[in-house]
Amino acid sequence: MQKDEVQKVLDRFRDNVIEVAKKNLVKLKKADGKLFKSLKGKVKAMPNSISIEFMMEDYGIYQDAGVNGLKQRRGSKYSFRKGHPNKKMLKSLDVWVRRKGLAPRDSSGKFVKRSSIKFAIARSIFNKGIKRSLFFTKPFEAAYKKLPEELVEAYGLDAVKLFNQQIDEILKDGNN
Repeated sequence: MQKDEVQKVLDRFRDNVIEVAKKNLVKLKKADGKLFKSLKGKVKAMPNSISIEFMMEDYGIYQDAGVNGLKQRRGSKYSFRKGHPNKKMLKSLDVWVRRKGLAPRDSSGKFVKRSSIKFAIARSIFNKGIKRSLFFTKPFEAAYKKLPEELVEAYGLDAVKLFNQQIDEILKDGNN
């Protein structure tokens, strides 16, 4: 059975949002991690409703909307709480520090533990916050503005198909 017109419109909507969001991550130089790979979407047209769901790594929400720091506001609804960076943040920073090739050395040139640089970066993030990127919000809103018009048209096409199928079935049953 062929996909109906509504499902096709929803599929294009999903694909467009994800494609533009990924392009935005590339522009922001954040396309080499889990967030880029995790962007996915599910859309489904049902007889009386539609379902749209997007998934990404949890921290993607904070990259998109930003986070207010303890000392600098970023205009976000999210904020760091007073205290120290948590273990999860320090672990993520460890991976990031290694990937970026940041290797602190002492005065004699020997490598030292990364814990000090991780903590310094985490403290800076806590104080300054995370600038919002809107990498996902902008493409979603742009695609959503186009969606209702397309859906009305698609639902109209589906209604005609359904109506014609019902008529064909009635005529078929009447001839028997």
